[in-house]
Amino acid sequence: MRRVRYQVAASLDGYIAGPKGEADWIPMDPEIDFAALFDQFDTLVMGRRTYEGLTGTGGGSGGPFSGKRIVVVSRTLKPADHPEVQVVSDRLAETVAALRKGKGKDIWLFGGGDLFRSLLDLGLVDTVEVAVLPVLLGGGITLLPSPAPRAKLRLTGHRVYEKTGTVLLEYAVRRARERPSGSRR
Repeated sequence: MRRVRYQVAASLDGYIAGPKGEADWIPMDPEIDFAALFDQFDTLVMGRRTYEGLTGTGGGSGGPFSGKRIVVVSRTLKPADHPEVQVVSDRLAETVAALRKGKGKDIWLFGGGDLFRSLLDLGLVDTVEVAVLPVLLGGGITLLPSPAPRAKLRLTGHRVYEKTGTVLLEYAVRRARERPSGSRR
């Protein structure tokens, strides 16, 4: 089954965007192979604000997203106005479950703390991969907005990018039936 991976950059104080949605604090780390990163996914799921931010900068239809399926979760976008993407206004759980069961590469939950919270609550997020950047924003869009479900995670990987001081932390989301390693039963 394909995995839904929430891969996101965050400030040390837990924000994924500034107060006005800005991402100008995120450096293009020379140690990260962005082509290889984008090649891990063939589908991106994002909220309306993320999508509008990308299309405002030309990222919605070309660049690294060229040839990828883009699913935008929105109650306000009209599908007829955005034929280049799939707009989902309801049946989120069914849509994402169907994507997971389909053939292809992993699915990137791309930005959007509110959407992350919704999918996490539905049990549809498989990994949380946070690139923690050495910056304190003091406010903005949080990684996981409140109120949010409690989720237990298991560390599966980490890496330090020396040039920018970024630390990548990779976690698997523990399912209710999954026992911690080393537990007896």
